[in-house]
Amino acid sequence: MTVAALTAPVTVPPAHAAPAKPKQDVNKLHDQLEQLSEQYNGLKVKLAETRRAAKVADGIARQQERSLEAVRRDIARLAATTYINGETDPTQRMFASADPQSLLDQASTLRFFATQNGTRVTALMQAVQGARRARLQAQDRARQVEALRSALAKKREAVSKLYDKAKGQLDAQNPASGQKPGKTPNVPGSGKGAQAVRYALAQLGVPYSWGGGNASGPSYGIAQGANIKGFDCSGLTLYAYARVGVNLPHYTGAQFNAGTHVTQAQLQPGDLVFFYSDLHHMGMYIGGGKMVHAPQTGDVVKISPIAGRPFAGGVRVS
Repeated sequence: MTVAALTAPVTVPPAHAAPAKPKQDVNKLHDQLEQLSEQYNGLKVKLAETRRAAKVADGIARQQERSLEAVRRDIARLAATTYINGETDPTQRMFASADPQSLLDQASTLRFFATQNGTRVTALMQAVQGARRARLQAQDRARQVEALRSALAKKREAVSKLYDKAKGQLDAQNPASGQKPGKTPNVPGSGKGAQAVRYALAQLGVPYSWGGGNASGPSYGIAQGANIKGFDCSGLTLYAYARVGVNLPHYTGAQFNAGTHVTQAQLQPGDLVFFYSDLHHMGMYIGGGKMVHAPQTGDVVKISPIAGRPFAGGVRVS
């Protein structure tokens, strides 16, 4: 999913609207909240990736600049005593220039370099251009990091605002009321998928928390999840697979591309199951048409049928 898609606004229903069908309206609010939560998770994953890329780009730029200085020092010894038609050698002028790329762009300098066969001159040209490209790429990556950090802050604010406006309706029909997480079924098999789903099932009853869950287990989330230690849907699957040595990003969109796609008829215990066209909800298949998942705010990790939600695809991670 692109950054533009991740940062797209989610419509907030009017606070004054009296729902004609309360249950349907509350379910719609939950969907909107989970959409925002997974968009937020996606931005966090993208930000982490971009930060790593920025660090690599900065390292390459520094290395290229060190190489440029080494080549310039080497050629300086030659250029200091070389004159062309009574003029200072362009390479010598290059060492004194604050912007060697601008000197390279001058026609007279280019003509001089065109007549040279020395490897030193060629190396200098390559070093100047390589350092310039590397530094521009590092600067571009840094700008991307700043843009993503800003988008992340805005998305978090949008999550909080939507929850605040929807809180009355959500509290009036708390989805956790009267609902139990379900009995832990026996999942046979020794593969990583079967092992992972058993780890997920061991979390039955743990509260849903926006942005919650990591490789170590339940964690505090964001917005109203900031005070709840638990899992969101992709946090639960991340944790379960981390326990068997498989690293997954905390984002449904990224987990959808983390393995081999399978049809609903091919599902096996441990397969990831995704719902809705934007993949904003997911769970882990346990067999018999059921999954374990962290459903929505106010609820807990539980077992539910995969029927009843628009199935978007299955993924076999291992």
